[in-house]
Amino acid sequence: MKKRDVVKSNDLFNSIIKDGKRVSNKYFIICSLPKENPQNNYGIAVGKKIGNAVVRNKLKRQIRNIISNNTFLFPNFHNYIIICKRDILSLSYNEMNENIVYLLNKENN
Repeated sequence: MKKRDVVKSNDLFNSIIKDGKRVSNKYFIICSLPKENPQNNYGIAVGKKIGNAVVRNKLKRQIRNIISNNTFLFPNFHNYIIICKRDILSLSYNEMNENIVYLLNKENN
Protein backbone atom coordinates (compact mmCIF):
# COMPACT_ATOMS: atom_id res chain seq x y z
CA MET A 1 0.00 0.00 0.00
CA LYS A 2 1.49 3.31 -1.09
CA LYS A 3 1.14 6.65 0.69
CA ARG A 4 -1.01 7.94 -2.15
CA ASP A 5 -3.55 5.19 -1.37
CA VAL A 6 -4.28 6.48 2.15
CA VAL A 7 -7.47 8.28 3.19
CA LYS A 8 -6.01 11.51 4.55
CA SER A 9 -9.01 13.73 5.22
CA ASN A 10 -10.69 13.33 8.60
CA ASP A 11 -14.03 14.35 7.07
CA LEU A 12 -13.73 11.69 4.36
CA PHE A 13 -12.67 9.10 6.93
CA ASN A 14 -15.75 9.85 9.05
CA SER A 15 -18.12 9.96 6.06
CA ILE A 16 -16.93 6.51 4.90
CA ILE A 17 -17.63 5.11 8.36
CA LYS A 18 -21.00 6.88 8.63
CA ASP A 19 -22.41 6.39 5.12
CA GLY A 20 -20.50 3.38 3.77
CA LYS A 21 -21.48 -0.25 3.42
CA ARG A 22 -20.34 -2.32 6.42
CA VAL A 23 -19.32 -5.92 6.85
CA SER A 24 -17.97 -7.22 10.13
CA ASN A 25 -16.94 -10.20 12.15
CA LYS A 26 -15.45 -10.71 15.62
CA TYR A 27 -12.16 -9.03 14.69
CA PHE A 28 -12.76 -6.39 11.98
CA ILE A 29 -15.27 -3.96 10.54
CA ILE A 30 -14.73 -3.02 6.90
CA CYS A 31 -16.56 0.07 5.63
CA SER A 32 -16.57 0.89 1.93
CA LEU A 33 -17.93 3.81 -0.02
CA PRO A 34 -17.98 4.11 -3.84
CA LYS A 35 -16.22 7.01 -5.54
CA GLU A 36 -15.55 8.27 -9.06
CA ASN A 37 -11.74 8.07 -9.13
CA PRO A 38 -10.51 4.60 -10.29
CA GLN A 39 -7.86 4.40 -7.55
CA ASN A 40 -8.77 2.76 -4.23
CA ASN A 41 -7.98 4.51 -0.95
CA TYR A 42 -7.60 2.81 2.41
CA GLY A 43 -7.74 3.82 6.05
CA ILE A 44 -6.93 1.75 9.12
CA ALA A 45 -8.34 2.49 12.56
CA VAL A 46 -6.89 0.84 15.66
CA GLY A 47 -8.25 2.19 18.95
CA LYS A 48 -6.21 2.92 22.07
CA LYS A 49 -8.03 0.20 23.99
CA ILE A 50 -6.26 -2.42 21.86
CA GLY A 51 -2.80 -1.59 23.16
CA ASN A 52 0.01 0.90 23.34
CA ALA A 53 1.53 2.63 20.31
CA VAL A 54 3.93 -0.23 19.57
CA VAL A 55 1.09 -2.77 19.39
CA ARG A 56 -1.17 -0.49 17.34
CA ASN A 57 1.57 0.33 14.83
CA LYS A 58 2.47 -3.34 14.45
CA LEU A 59 -1.16 -4.18 13.69
CA LYS A 60 -1.37 -1.35 11.15
CA ARG A 61 1.83 -2.53 9.42
CA GLN A 62 0.45 -6.06 9.21
CA ILE A 63 -2.89 -4.86 7.81
CA ARG A 64 -1.14 -2.65 5.23
CA ASN A 65 0.87 -5.70 4.13
CA ILE A 66 -2.31 -7.77 3.84
CA ILE A 67 -3.90 -5.02 1.73
CA SER A 68 -0.83 -4.91 -0.55
CA ASN A 69 -0.87 -8.69 -1.02
CA ASN A 70 -4.63 -8.82 -1.74
CA THR A 71 -5.28 -5.72 -3.86
CA PHE A 72 -7.07 -7.88 -6.46
CA LEU A 73 -9.87 -8.51 -3.92
CA PHE A 74 -10.66 -4.80 -3.55
CA PRO A 75 -12.95 -3.64 -6.37
CA ASN A 76 -11.93 -0.35 -8.00
CA PHE A 77 -13.68 2.94 -7.38
CA HIS A 78 -14.00 2.51 -3.59
CA ASN A 79 -12.68 3.98 -0.36
CA TYR A 80 -12.12 1.48 2.43
CA ILE A 81 -11.78 1.82 6.20
CA ILE A 82 -10.66 -1.22 8.20
CA ILE A 83 -11.49 -0.94 11.90
CA CYS A 84 -9.86 -3.36 14.32
CA LYS A 85 -11.74 -4.75 17.29
CA ARG A 86 -10.21 -5.68 20.63
CA ASP A 87 -10.21 -9.46 19.98
CA ILE A 88 -7.62 -8.98 17.22
CA LEU A 89 -4.81 -9.44 19.75
CA SER A 90 -5.47 -13.19 19.83
CA LEU A 91 -4.92 -13.57 16.06
CA SER A 92 -1.80 -14.56 14.18
CA TYR A 93 -0.87 -12.85 10.90
CA ASN A 94 -2.30 -15.71 8.81
CA GLU A 95 -5.58 -15.65 10.73
CA MET A 96 -5.80 -11.87 10.21
CA ASN A 97 -5.25 -12.40 6.50
CA GLU A 98 -7.97 -15.07 6.34
CA ASN A 99 -10.46 -12.86 8.20
CA ILE A 100 -9.87 -9.83 5.98
CA VAL A 101 -10.12 -11.92 2.80
CA TYR A 102 -13.34 -13.50 4.10
CA LEU A 103 -14.87 -10.08 4.83
CA LEU A 104 -13.86 -8.72 1.43
CA ASN A 105 -15.45 -11.69 -0.32
CA LYS A 106 -18.56 -11.21 1.82
CA GLU A 107 -18.67 -7.49 0.95
CA ASN A 108 -18.27 -8.08 -2.78
CA ASN A 109 -21.14 -10.60 -2.92
